[in-house]
Amino acid sequence: MIAVAAPRIEHHREPIGIGEPRPRLSWTVSDAPSGWLQTRYAITVVRAGEEHSFEVNSRDQVLQSWPTVPLSSRERVEISVAVGGEDGAWSTPSPFVTVEAGLLDAADWSALPVGANLDEDPESDDRRPTLVRTSFIVDAPVSSARLYATAHGLYEAELNGIRVGTDTLSPGWTVYGQRLRYLTYDITSLIREGENAVGAWLGDGWYRGRLGWRGGFRNLFGDDLSFIGQLEIEYADGRRQTIATDGTWRTSPSPIVRSGIYDGEDYDARLEQHGWSTPGFDDSAWMPVAVRDRDPDTLVAPTAPPIRVTEDVAPVAVLTAPSGARILDFGQNLVGRVRISVTGPAGATVTMRTAEVLQDGELYTRPLRGARSADSYTLAGNADGEVWEPRFTFHGFRYAEVAGWPGDLDADPASGALVARVLHTDLERTGWFECSDPLVEQLHRNVVWGMRGNFVGIPTDCPQRDERVGWTGDIQVFGPTASGLFDVSGMLSDWLRDVEADQLPDGTVPWYVPVIPSRHMWTPIRPGAAWGDVATLLPWTLYRRFGDEGVLAAQFDSARRWVDLVESLAGEDRLWNEGFQLGDWLDPAAPPQDPADARTDRYLVATAYFARSARAVAEMAEVLGRVEDAARYGALADEVAAAFRAAYVTDGGRMTSDAQTAYALAIIFDLLEDDAQRALAGARLSELVAEAGNRIATGFVGTPLVNDALTVTGHVDAAYDLLLERECPSWLYQVKQGATTVWERWDSLLPDGTVNPGTMTSFNHYALGAVADWLHRSVAGLAPAEPGFRRIRFAPQPGGGLTHASVRHLTPYGEASIAWTLENGILRAEILVPVGASAELLLPGAEPEDLEHGLHERSIRFA
Repeated sequence: MIAVAAPRIEHHREPIGIGEPRPRLSWTVSDAPSGWLQTRYAITVVRAGEEHSFEVNSRDQVLQSWPTVPLSSRERVEISVAVGGEDGAWSTPSPFVTVEAGLLDAADWSALPVGANLDEDPESDDRRPTLVRTSFIVDAPVSSARLYATAHGLYEAELNGIRVGTDTLSPGWTVYGQRLRYLTYDITSLIREGENAVGAWLGDGWYRGRLGWRGGFRNLFGDDLSFIGQLEIEYADGRRQTIATDGTWRTSPSPIVRSGIYDGEDYDARLEQHGWSTPGFDDSAWMPVAVRDRDPDTLVAPTAPPIRVTEDVAPVAVLTAPSGARILDFGQNLVGRVRISVTGPAGATVTMRTAEVLQDGELYTRPLRGARSADSYTLAGNADGEVWEPRFTFHGFRYAEVAGWPGDLDADPASGALVARVLHTDLERTGWFECSDPLVEQLHRNVVWGMRGNFVGIPTDCPQRDERVGWTGDIQVFGPTASGLFDVSGMLSDWLRDVEADQLPDGTVPWYVPVIPSRHMWTPIRPGAAWGDVATLLPWTLYRRFGDEGVLAAQFDSARRWVDLVESLAGEDRLWNEGFQLGDWLDPAAPPQDPADARTDRYLVATAYFARSARAVAEMAEVLGRVEDAARYGALADEVAAAFRAAYVTDGGRMTSDAQTAYALAIIFDLLEDDAQRALAGARLSELVAEAGNRIATGFVGTPLVNDALTVTGHVDAAYDLLLERECPSWLYQVKQGATTVWERWDSLLPDGTVNPGTMTSFNHYALGAVADWLHRSVAGLAPAEPGFRRIRFAPQPGGGLTHASVRHLTPYGEASIAWTLENGILRAEILVPVGASAELLLPGAEPEDLEHGLHERSIRFA
């Protein structure tokens, strides 16, 4: 029996309040008989009680066009899909999924930003967070109710004393002046007849709080703290009622006395106003709100899930430092905050300071630089106990030093009194890897945890110090790995809109997005290779991994403008060999305070990226049917590649920078003349790996490429040698040192157990974990052969003494997997191909084989 899953709406996990009037639809098919192929599909749309069906002759099932008139604001429709094959029979229709549009037109908004107007120092980090509220009457039965909400700052809404939603740190961080995200909440079950009350907590967040290093900057997007809320009620009799933020709302300081993204949160429970968000609360002592302005054209619906708490982690140990300080060890470097359940006298204060590492048995906070990273809770003295966690901050930490605990800190953690709450953008997990080497498995876990902690609304570099910004180069190199672990399609395509919003008129792509100023090096913004190339290479990655031509269409102009800029900078000789460049950032040979001083010429890196980005724009144009653009940028890519060879490849086939990154770039970016030159480059790269004792000799640019470059040139053994090396610098050195996330520096923790003295020493930086994509594609052997995994390449490369490896991936067509074992010279592989996809199987030494959907088992002799 052919079964069809409920369709997916665009890239949404929860299609409520979406911003696309014509959302595309995708579906997966299971249990189809061998040889079955979809030849047509029928989409059933139920709107306003009427059912309409639309039949299309097509084999496609990913991101298919909306079949009918566009959605209107607030409209709810139900969608089901049935599929048919060559035999003419139809499947049973899929379950229905409800899709609901948000507010699609600026005219739909009547809410205005409202908040307190306190007499405060705008440059202070001690400005008081506030509450806002209003009450309203519901006079008849309600059929549905929605809250559309956002803020200047961060918000958490309440209705009739109950928290609205499960998101946190909303609305996240965007280029606020051009794009402020709002969320839609179904609050039908919270509304009651009679008096109701709605309100919101507010905190500085990224909007007006301190951002940046060397003291940072405040009020970068505005100096107000305001809630924008529009509550809409649909009565059973058809009437509508709107309660929107306006001048009738009231405001008061909240029990949060201090809050900041970097510094943490201080809360005084004695200042709580019980029932403040419930009907009947007396707010006569509250102040009238100040009403601010917001262009409703800048309010945008989300394309990805919000940030949420997704896991609780209990302490694994309670330590006593030499100083006598008490420290909780959560056993995992994570991102979130600590929730406490505590009983004690009024006025007692519990303080928690967090850090990623200990040194000499003490909490070590130097790597946090200017981030206080501490929270405090002053008890109200409730005899029944008090439960609290911060609302508007997050920390990167494994350890929490606890002071002022009124109970038994040795016993209380075991009862759940102190728990780390893990938060990140609530992305769907899509990729899993296992193998016979426990250290490699731990490395993979470290990559996953590092990604979770740095996908907090935007893809950040680090989650703990006074930085936490969206470095473009980091996600450019990590994009393939991210796409193999989680469904990042909606989140990263949304972030790319911010990249374009912050892109300069001349095409310059910032070092990080959203842009904030810097007192050193990064301001004014200058074009830089690898970082600016996020405009071309990340859209291409998303297309390859998710099959979404829409991201190419949306980002084509941004990508083209970047390449046009670099073309003008390079000039007629096609060499980008002038100006500021980061090059192969954090090459382990670089001095701690000069991480751009790498073994590979930074201009070699720049010109290589120029060639690759020009080629990417040509490829994008070809997909989009832009024939002239495809020809122009293809020719440009050829010219740059020729110039690269003339300038950086010697007559003997060596690179002028005889370094691993140089060879990896030339091989993977296809910049060499022919197979013979590629073979020479691969051989030399293998020699350099051996000469370095299999230790890492690459930085941000080279590390994601070097294993692939070795593999495709026939040196897979050298790639395994690099992977499995345990001495510093190496991936497994970090694992042997107890790492539970990937570090910024190969030696963030030195062999003697002390922390690297550099001022950039994060213990949670995902970029160097990009090797996980190679683990999936080459070690286990699963990769897209066509965009969106329409065709899958299964090509495992056993080696390194591994006796088994496996990978599972939730492709747009369903689950694909391969698991292989090697025993007594026999390689056995089990392969799963989802319905709608086909595959090619390339086992070592065997003839290539085409596979249709279904489960396949193969075994060959492997020498």
